[in-house]
Amino acid sequence: MKTVDRRIVDLSPLKSWRFPMLQVLISSVLFFSTACFTDEEILRVVFEGTISEHKWALKDLDPELPSDWSPYEYLVMELRASSPQRFFLRTYTADGIRRLVIMPVGQGVWFRASVPLQYFKGKDQEGHDLASTNNRPRNSFWMSVWGPFGGLDAVEALGVTMEYPLGKPTLEIRSIRLAKEDPGSDILEKLPVVGEFGQWIPTEWPGKIRNLEQLEQEWAEEAEKLGDGDFNHCRYGGYLGTQAEATGFFRVEQIEGKWWFVDPDGHLFLSTGVNCMGNSINTRTEGRESYYAALPPPDPMRSTQSRGRGSSVSFYTWNLQRRFGEGWNTKWIDQLIKRMESWGLNTVANWSSSVLRDTPRKPYVAGLSGWQRGGTSFLGLPDVFSDEFALSVDEAVARQCEPRKNDPWLSGYFIGNEPPWPGRESELVGMILAGPETTTQRELKAFLAQGDTPERHKEFILSAFERYLNLISTAIRKHDPNHLNLGIRFGGHPADEVIRMGRFFEVNTLNVYDDDPVAQMERAYKLTGRPTLIGEFHIGSPGNGLAAGLVQARDQEERGVAYRYYVEQAAALPSFLGVHWFQWLDQPVTGRGDGENYNIGFVDVTDRPHWDFVEGVKATNQRLFDVHSGKEPPVNRKAKVQ
Repeated sequence: MKTVDRRIVDLSPLKSWRFPMLQVLISSVLFFSTACFTDEEILRVVFEGTISEHKWALKDLDPELPSDWSPYEYLVMELRASSPQRFFLRTYTADGIRRLVIMPVGQGVWFRASVPLQYFKGKDQEGHDLASTNNRPRNSFWMSVWGPFGGLDAVEALGVTMEYPLGKPTLEIRSIRLAKEDPGSDILEKLPVVGEFGQWIPTEWPGKIRNLEQLEQEWAEEAEKLGDGDFNHCRYGGYLGTQAEATGFFRVEQIEGKWWFVDPDGHLFLSTGVNCMGNSINTRTEGRESYYAALPPPDPMRSTQSRGRGSSVSFYTWNLQRRFGEGWNTKWIDQLIKRMESWGLNTVANWSSSVLRDTPRKPYVAGLSGWQRGGTSFLGLPDVFSDEFALSVDEAVARQCEPRKNDPWLSGYFIGNEPPWPGRESELVGMILAGPETTTQRELKAFLAQGDTPERHKEFILSAFERYLNLISTAIRKHDPNHLNLGIRFGGHPADEVIRMGRFFEVNTLNVYDDDPVAQMERAYKLTGRPTLIGEFHIGSPGNGLAAGLVQARDQEERGVAYRYYVEQAAALPSFLGVHWFQWLDQPVTGRGDGENYNIGFVDVTDRPHWDFVEGVKATNQRLFDVHSGKEPPVNRKAKVQ
């Protein structure tokens, strides 16, 4: 076999080579052979250009591969990727393309990827938000289930595609087969692949930590570098020299056509925050013990966000313990506050460590939950028409809001995150009808008796969602009239009818993963009339074993450029109230619970800042007041993505 190396978007079938070692499993008996492949038998592709596609007819991969994949459960491949960039695995059928997003764990090693074929056909009917419905972890890679979807009974071709490939990355394939049972997904060589500091071993990069002495030196250099910043902030993070009515709590006000937060002392305030400001981020070790050269000690001091310590660990926590020693958690908080003040960050955003909220030195937000426990729920929508649900909402909101109602550091409450059902209303209706008997099911049946169409499916789900929001919003006003309802953090691109629900809140929060949020913000403001807070966004760069994130920049410096463009373009809008970055630290190289392993942090796993990125953040935070006031134009340079 000869090596094939192409980047043409619409490749014709390759007829000059064969894949003799491909196995088509007709029974459930699994056979694996990796040692028998030679270099000449490996299929190698290079990704170049803006969109790079490689496509092969099944008969050119192996004449024995069937076109009807419906009897099988898994597509099993052995792969090696030179880059951790995502690529799209595509099956081509007579009636369209089916697609999965594949993200390797790390880079530069052979791994077996057992891909469940069900995710070419559709999403799971599980999960409560977009991440929990889209992301699916495996040991050696993880998937994002985006579609398009369809049947696999007439597969004609298989392909891989990469968008904006960086540095001509390669993908090698040495085995492809179908299986009825799961052989498992694993890294097949160079074990262990994760070092004691949580870094990817097989790959080299500038700044990689070799020993504790090097790390301690860089920590010391940061301590000397941090200053107070020059952002004209008052104690709450509002702008000195501005004055509106002071109520002792955060509120919003439109002044001369521009929306602002107003802090408890009456200063105008724009929220610059970061999500997941915690002292840990866990990665699963169970079933992957051989991946790690060393594991953190078994809970020498419980971290504030630890879950499942028996089967998962946080290398970030271990590095904080190395850095600060005895009393590490308190010292870490002190360091975090210094960083926020030096970088112009004034808000502890969603999903952050409870200790930062319980002893606040910075304004914070709180996420409310607890009304779905023990009840029937589909795609995040509970039995909203039942008396029990209304009672559970009131009890949960009272329990969480009343202790906080006099806290001036709290800016407001989020009441949910990225509902996953928009666009799936008919599917959700089917789930409710097939589920256990509930009040919502009875209401649905009565409604459909008057007409059962996709339009009426959507109408019913929207009415149920409106009741859901009304119950929660009413309970917040009842138990805490002092703080803002910041909304439900809409994600993706939901229809106008969904976005219009933002009128129930004082602030409409959007999670916008794009290089520019302006269009979505303008649409939301037109539909709701409410000022807008960006609840999540990020820009990452692939490398060091980590994937880029949902939005890509070429490197850390370009991440800073991307931050500046995104935030300043948004800040120039009248509806702008602030932005919350996702997230504080890079995700683990072997992935968080749902697999995500993005290079998106302010700091890395060794608690070192990404300085080039941070400089971009600081530059924009110094200009933010003037840009929103209209005194300065926003920057116009977009980041380079490759």
